[in-house]
Amino acid sequence: MNDGDEVSSAGADGERRFGPLGTALVIIPTYNEAENIKSIVGRVRKSVPDAHILVADDNSPDGTGKLADELAIGDEQVHVLHRKGKEGLGAAYLAGFHWGLEHGYGVLVEMDADGSHQPEELPRLLTALKGADLVLGSRWVPGGRVVNWPKSREFISRGGSTYSRLLLDVPMRDVTGGYRAFRRETLEGLGLDQVASQGYCFQVDLARRAIRSGFHVVEVPITFVERVHGDSKMSRDILVEALWRVTLWGVGERVGRIQARRKTDRPD
Repeated sequence: MNDGDEVSSAGADGERRFGPLGTALVIIPTYNEAENIKSIVGRVRKSVPDAHILVADDNSPDGTGKLADELAIGDEQVHVLHRKGKEGLGAAYLAGFHWGLEHGYGVLVEMDADGSHQPEELPRLLTALKGADLVLGSRWVPGGRVVNWPKSREFISRGGSTYSRLLLDVPMRDVTGGYRAFRRETLEGLGLDQVASQGYCFQVDLARRAIRSGFHVVEVPITFVERVHGDSKMSRDILVEALWRVTLWGVGERVGRIQARRKTDRPD
């Protein structure tokens, strides 16, 4: 599926050159999304006809996996990964990433099943990826916005991104957002086997790993629309995990830099 051998190279003028993207795989994790799965798959297929879709279902009791199987039977570009049970968003995406890399896709996309990440905006993310290693669909850059969110939810999301950005010293405005497009080489360079975080924290972890690895990250404004059908998977436990892990990472990196400076300043 991957049409390019290398993600980038340097031209004669020293400017970085990015290779072709290859076929895109849109990974859609699901748990009890029976009301949304047909719509989101149809919208993706219409918006980016050449892309493939992987529904990563966590054994949804409402029959989402069966509906996804029916869609896959009628469309060779739709695939289903059946997982044993509900293990969290991060685990579902990691399983999807590994599946996509094993099957040779050149681009791997994160997308929610509930329609909050609008498939109609995916072409803009893929266009931006032609000159980047990772593209984030961002709610908090100029042109980005949220629709039908209570002020309390917006405060938590903006606050989480700001806290993560400042503590981890990363330049992105929307560090916690989950609408993303990766080149395969980017994911291969992030050390996915070492990622154990979930939810908001999973997204923060991948973003900081991308920056620390020297990848070129671009943010594209999106309109995030609150789900109409089904229940949000956000929980207090997810927020607590994010706060704890981000704090731990930030403090650990600062301690590491201080120790490194002390070693450098120490006389021979």
